[in-house]
Order: sequence, then C-alpha cells, then structure tokens
Amino acid sequence: MPDAMELVKAMKKTAVDAMDATKPMNICYGTVEAVNPLKIRVEQKILLGAAQLMLCRNVTEHNIYVTVNCQTESSSQETREEQGMTDPGGIPEHTHNFQVQGGGASHAHTISGKKEITVHNALSVGDNVIMLRQQGGQKYIVWDRIGGM
Repeated sequence: MPDAMELVKAMKKTAVDAMDATKPMNICYGTVEAVNPLKIRVEQKILLGAAQLMLCRNVTEHNIYVTVNCQTESSSQETREEQGMTDPGGIPEHTHNFQVQGGGASHAHTISGKKEITVHNALSVGDNVIMLRQQGGQKYIVWDRIGGM
C-alpha cells in the first residue's frame, strides 16, 4: 500500500502544478501611480496601463438609483421672499406661496421615491488596490481599494 499513497501524492502534485501553470486567476496588489491615463504598479515590479485594466464599480465614479423616504431638517430665516426663497448668493432654492412676517417661519421638505445619486469612488494617485490577474496575465481586474480611503 505505501506505493499507492506515493502515487496519489504524485498525482495531486501534478494536478496542482498544472493548475499553477495555467494561472487561471491570481490575487495581486498594486498602487495607483496616475489616473489619466490610469497606471497601476503591481507589487513594485510591473507598470500596467489602462488597456490592461478592467475596473469594478468599487473603484469608479458612477450613478445609481436609491429609494428614499425622509424629511429635510427644519429651516427658518427672518426674511424670505414671498414667491421664492434664495440662498445667500441669490439663487432660488425652491418656491413657496407664503409670506414671512415677524419672527420668521420654519419648514421642512419630504424627499421620497426613486432618486439618482452619484457615487464618487474613482481611483486616486496613491490608492492601494487589490486585483485579480486573469489567465495568462494579460488583463487585471481592479477589484477594490485596500485599507482606509
């Protein structure tokens, strides 16, 4: 029986070696050196360009839709225009049909429904990233940042 165990070990080693030779997917780490055009240095050895990189949404600026149901904080000022409130720069924020007299008025707004928001997650110079190297090492998927932002 000892010979059978050695044969099984040899077969396992051969399978592992064959898998390593094809390198279906390896994890590697990099540092963003430039963003336009994108350049990432992999483990202080190879400098990858944008053509070699595929970015996940975790590392891009993108828009998404969210469903919200909330109310703004209450706001009040002593003087308001009758048909529209303005910010300090004079730009209308929103319109109301009321006139404020005396000590001012307070109001809030309900925000509800499906709203589009922008997620500001684009890579910056100095970001450390975790990547997956595709088979053959020609393309790298930039998966996420490592550590704090």
